[in-house]
Amino acid sequence: MSLHLHWFLPTYGDSRNLMAGGHGSTMTGDRTADLRYLKQLAGAAEINGFEAVLTPTGQWCEDAWLSTAMLVETTETLKFLVALRPGLTSPTLAAQMASTMQWQSKGRLLINVVTGGESIEQRAYGDYLAKDARYERCGEFLDIVRRLWTTPEPFSFNGKHLRVDDAFLARRPETVPPVFFGGSSPAAGAVASRFADTYLTWGEAPAAVAEKLKWIRGLAAAHDRTLTYGIRLHIIARETSQAAWAEADRLLAGLDPARVADAQAALAKSESEGQRRMRELHGGGADYSQSRDARSLEIHPNLWSGVGLVRGGAGTALVGSYDEVADRIAEYAALGLDHFILSGYPHVEEAFHVGDGVRPALARRGLLGTSENTTEPVRGAFLPDLEPTPAS
Repeated sequence: MSLHLHWFLPTYGDSRNLMAGGHGSTMTGDRTADLRYLKQLAGAAEINGFEAVLTPTGQWCEDAWLSTAMLVETTETLKFLVALRPGLTSPTLAAQMASTMQWQSKGRLLINVVTGGESIEQRAYGDYLAKDARYERCGEFLDIVRRLWTTPEPFSFNGKHLRVDDAFLARRPETVPPVFFGGSSPAAGAVASRFADTYLTWGEAPAAVAEKLKWIRGLAAAHDRTLTYGIRLHIIARETSQAAWAEADRLLAGLDPARVADAQAALAKSESEGQRRMRELHGGGADYSQSRDARSLEIHPNLWSGVGLVRGGAGTALVGSYDEVADRIAEYAALGLDHFILSGYPHVEEAFHVGDGVRPALARRGLLGTSENTTEPVRGAFLPDLEPTPAS
């Protein structure tokens, strides 16, 4: 088995601390994510053997397409998992943009479809459809886009939400960009099973993830389709377990209780089923109010729900020694997960922790395959010192 390891490109900024917001709320970091920093981050991801970087989409971050397009020439092999919101652009234009990116990057584009879980944010973009209708439109959108990528003749489509007449692309991609898709609601599952190549889930305990994968596999089988699967997790990996949990304690101690309360009040209003599941992992912040010990938020060995106290979306992190983190990744891989989209605070530094420690541990377990680079990362101008930040 050869896993695909991916990293994250925080176009809203970076920080040594947990950042509040996301998933419809404002999020900023004290490290500005200008082009200079994004180049450094992309370089750190490439040096440490990550296959691709995921870019977010939403009001709180920079545009995913423009941000990644500016990084193509500064990298050599790194792929870009670009967030795309169906319905905010025409399907023909989106297919054309993807085809251009795929051509100019020499096949380094992956697509992350984000239907939009919050109506209030969608309305800011001029989209007034309700959640289930957005998923209906998303299915039509992906149907049109896939036909444009694969069909040389002009075609017409007349759906409930979208219509095109005599649509075609002058340049179709030689390699169709793989489509990554996440969602925990029945409406999301219906679309994923028909149009996704890789189904993504946020990090829950392995038993809960296994149930979700079983659900999607059953839906896909009904359409005679087989998908691959991935998981989105944060990571705090250090040489020792004690050092990793000391860093988690530091991150937790840096949270303002009022900020936690505000974040949880906002996330409690979310329409997202996935967000509801994330909040349940830490009791909507109740456990945090009772204890400031990071271990109190450990919901499965080495799986920490503390990130979700203030961050919307993916709210769990793998915390532990390099070997412990590799063991947890192996546990998830045994469920059938191939893609691991990871991130850490700050993203440049944590990329080197993964490259230095976790990747060799995974290689020793036979989880990276012969095609992966399992040698020591080349240190350059990115990070002269990787000593763990002391607890404070």
